[in-house]
Amino acid sequence: MSSFAMYSTAWCGYCHRLKSALNREGIDFDVVDIEADPASADLVMSVNGGNAVVPTLIFSDGSALTNPSVAEVKEKLADLGAVS
Repeated sequence: MSSFAMYSTAWCGYCHRLKSALNREGIDFDVVDIEADPASADLVMSVNGGNAVVPTLIFSDGSALTNPSVAEVKEKLADLGAVS
């Protein structure tokens, strides 16, 4: 099980770049397409002031990062004890 899910869309350039960067770093994550799953769009909007902003990452502790850098993701994972 991964430590976080990335909420994205198929057409989001920021999402594609972040996915590629995380894959290069060997960071495991789940991808949820908010256009294919309306409930996930509601979740994204709930953590982004009513806006469906992607990429939004939701971590195992329930916290979220919106459009983060790879460094921010690595820092969060370290805080969660998910990476060394």
